[in-house]
Amino acid sequence: MPYRKHPEVPEGNRGDRLKLHADAPTSLNTVTAYGSGFIEVNKSRHEGHLLLMPDGPVQRWQAAAFESLSPADFDALLELRPEIVLLGTGRRQRFPHPRLAGALARAGVGFEVMDTAAACRTYNILMSEGRRVLGAFFQEE
Repeated sequence: MPYRKHPEVPEGNRGDRLKLHADAPTSLNTVTAYGSGFIEVNKSRHEGHLLLMPDGPVQRWQAAAFESLSPADFDALLELRPEIVLLGTGRRQRFPHPRLAGALARAGVGFEVMDTAAACRTYNILMSEGRRVLGAFFQEE
């Protein structure tokens, strides 16, 4: 197929590089790295269980461990007024009992469960789309 000139692209710009990725928003909290025992947000390393939203400070999550999650832990998430909660459960995906997240469902808040690495990646995607996402991350065990 022969090359067809796009009418809105000036002749001299056909050889310019095409940018396919979005610029990272610098004013929003972005997961820049993660690994065994840490999550890096905006190039600042954090250890322990974290709560992360696109705006505001990185917070330590008071939930002691996945096995000891309680309805009160999920009620505390609602205070941050998220649109969707991503629960990162550590190295492997584990599902909390459905009654624990009942308050989220009653409030119409989306809820997804995945391992923490996947939750970090998904958080970045949703955050970059302008969603009010809350990452509730357990560190890898």
